Amino acid sequence: MALSGLEIYKLLPGGIKPPHPKANCKECGYPTCLAFAMKLAAKQAELSLCKYVSDEAKGKLEASAAPPIRLVALSAGDRKVQAGNEIVLFRHEKTFFNRPGLFVRVKDTLPAAEMKALVDAVAAYEVDYVGIKLRMDGLAVEAAVGDAAKFADAVKVAAAVKMPLILIAKDKALMEAGLNAAAPIVPLLYAADESNWQAMSELAKAKKAPLALKGKGDLQALASLADQVKGAGLENLVLDPGTRGFGDSLQIATQMRRLAIKANQRACGFPLITFPGEGPDAALEAPLAAQHVAKYGGFVVLDHFSPALVYPLLVLRQNIYTDPQKPIQVQPGIYEINSPKPDSPVMMTTNFSITYFAVANEIEGSGMPAWLLIADAEGMSVLTAWAAGKFDADKIVKTIKTTNIESKISHKKIVIPGAVAVLSGEVEGEMPGWSIMVGPREAVDIPSYYKNVWKSA
Repeated sequence: MALSGLEIYKLLPGGIKPPHPKANCKECGYPTCLAFAMKLAAKQAELSLCKYVSDEAKGKLEASAAPPIRLVALSAGDRKVQAGNEIVLFRHEKTFFNRPGLFVRVKDTLPAAEMKALVDAVAAYEVDYVGIKLRMDGLAVEAAVGDAAKFADAVKVAAAVKMPLILIAKDKALMEAGLNAAAPIVPLLYAADESNWQAMSELAKAKKAPLALKGKGDLQALASLADQVKGAGLENLVLDPGTRGFGDSLQIATQMRRLAIKANQRACGFPLITFPGEGPDAALEAPLAAQHVAKYGGFVVLDHFSPALVYPLLVLRQNIYTDPQKPIQVQPGIYEINSPKPDSPVMMTTNFSITYFAVANEIEGSGMPAWLLIADAEGMSVLTAWAAGKFDADKIVKTIKTTNIESKISHKKIVIPGAVAVLSGEVEGEMPGWSIMVGPREAVDIPSYYKNVWKSA
């Protein structure tokens, strides 16, 4: 069972009797051993940060301090995807940490030219979403033919683009051929079941690769299989409950997450892998994949790839796995749009990403050259920041001065958002010689404001 913060503290250098000479040494990054213990209890710190825990205490603490969902990571080149380390059932309780990996399945039955085109398209896909680059995470190569050489050739095509890999094969010999072709990439092996888990476990252990276990919709049987594989010396496991519909997938995924987090059932504490393309209707792959992203897929393998399919999933994932306590924000400073000149307007707003891109896109789309001055409002929108005291006259004045915008322009005019028009007089009082102009309330009105107000000012 998980230990409380006080129980953990009694095993740390500051809580034992007599206290250790290094009690409250702060080397872990926390002011006291008690503060560190509370972070361990909340699964927000790693025990390895403390160098002075006794071996006996370490044995008791490691199990308690470990996150309820084990972290499994896949990497290739500069790309990495990891799932697990989650500590809550619901995002609003704290946050979700590791976004589920989105993979595309490639079968070795595809003609070589089609296979390469698909692999290249998946690897190259990238889209900008409020300043964040969204892209796919990896490829899942399936041995559909049953020929080791053909499977190895397909894996080589996928490995060439240096994306994380999942290898899908039922036979140990096939899987070994794929593993050798993937080197030096270490893929996730899919899948071991009741019939082949010993052979697959031996291979995964020898190659130090994570292993996926596949069930048949029976949670107890899958948990028992996980215990057997763990007993064979493998810890990096991924689970496929074997369910493929909307209702049964949601039910068993929620049960497993609850058992791992609330009941500390370690046999359920592994990331899930899902295959929405194998659902009851191939046309419903997208909504089923969306369900898996939200509840509680770790690696989601798609059978189709197109921008129309993956873009909504990437945006959904980004929104769900953004820390609700930390708004998406851009870097404060000066942004040049459409090659502004010294006589171009200076427009100001906050560093909330959606606000920034709404304003920047309207300016860029209109063709008007402008300096966009972004104030640090801790990622809040204009009205929210104003109400919270994060975007006031002092903040506007400080932004004007610290960015040294004056050195780039031949005038002394700043356009502030219309929603905070009340601040204009106060800013002018603190900035003698400057004209504080009130812009539109909505970004969509910026082009007409430029034509009808700025040019006539």
